[in-house]
Amino acid sequence: MGDRDRRDETSSEEPQHDNRSANVEPESVIESNWEEVYDNFDDMQLKEELLRGIYGYGFEKPSAIQQRAIIPCMRGYDVIAQAQSGTGKTATFSIAILQQIDTSIGDCQALILAPTRELATQIQRVVLSLGEFMKAQCHACIGGTNVREDVRKLESGCHVVVGTPGRVFDMINRKCLRTNAIKLFVLDEADEMLSRGFRDQIEDVFRLLPGDVQVILLSATMPADVLEVTNCFMRDPIRILVKKEELTLEGIKQFFVNVKQETWKLGTLCDLYDTLSITQSVIFCNTRRKVDQLTQEMSNYHFTVSAMHGDMEQKDREVIMKQFRSGSSRVLITTDLLARGIDVQQVSLVINYDLPSNRENYIHRIGRGGRFGRKGVAINFITEDDKRTLKDIEQFYHTTIEEMPANIADLI
Repeated sequence: MGDRDRRDETSSEEPQHDNRSANVEPESVIESNWEEVYDNFDDMQLKEELLRGIYGYGFEKPSAIQQRAIIPCMRGYDVIAQAQSGTGKTATFSIAILQQIDTSIGDCQALILAPTRELATQIQRVVLSLGEFMKAQCHACIGGTNVREDVRKLESGCHVVVGTPGRVFDMINRKCLRTNAIKLFVLDEADEMLSRGFRDQIEDVFRLLPGDVQVILLSATMPADVLEVTNCFMRDPIRILVKKEELTLEGIKQFFVNVKQETWKLGTLCDLYDTLSITQSVIFCNTRRKVDQLTQEMSNYHFTVSAMHGDMEQKDREVIMKQFRSGSSRVLITTDLLARGIDVQQVSLVINYDLPSNRENYIHRIGRGGRFGRKGVAINFITEDDKRTLKDIEQFYHTTIEEMPANIADLI
């Protein structure tokens, strides 16, 4: 990657950390080297308009990751933060970006890369909401949308660009996204991005950024390829770990229904439908085909459901998310595409029609319902073959999943 110049070494803000390389335990956990904790937003010396945006968005006090990571990100250090989805990571880097940009100039000053289009648009919404009183402009550059529209938006000027690696690289290549004023580069869900094979594109984008750009990397897990990227891209980074215990399965009641065999799941779901539609519910299946099949079967029984997965056209995905956010659609069937990072405020019931094939996704799926202390219910459909996986999930998260009671509607 070549050495990059260190930002102003004379800064009086000396990092309070040591220079050992990340200590990788068997579970690939980084070791924190930053001790400062800020219990409220008022102490962070944020711009007045940004503070208004934070409280206007509904945040009252910072989550564990926000208490630790906003300040070093704001002070210009390279930062690696390891924390699961649902812990407030998006707001962490959004607040740090908004604090550092100058909205009186129209140039792009921060670039955020994300693995999916939905996550990119979710991040855009958070940046726009938090930056509302600063009049911060944020544009999402994502595949499946009109290139000319992207070009027009970028040329009219925006302070923050968030996008998927392919489209962002294309816009930089076309000289529509100028990189000379970019001072912050954020990689969100880095583990997910690298597992989707974006590494070469990320490197291509990185090469085109200024040499002294600040890099912030967020990841739920720290596999070897993420740690390798941190070595290539980052200088002496601050490392912040929010342990699983601080994450939220709290406030989420977890149940299982022993459906015995796969073919009995549909009947069980139909029996639960009235309970589902009281609130807003997300139903997770493991494959796109299963999503389509279940949606069709539910519709045949005249139940109203909507569906979303990665094979759909971008504009169709947007329409469905919009309907679901507004509450006009109440039951959404989807794959793990939606499990990471997309916060639908009102979801209070998640059904794992299939148990996730990878246990890390369990918290991504059901953590949606109970973010920041909001209550939620998760119901897992279990066949005979799933019993062992369920035990494994309970042990992994140190949690208890009980059999679903008859009065489930009263708990939601």
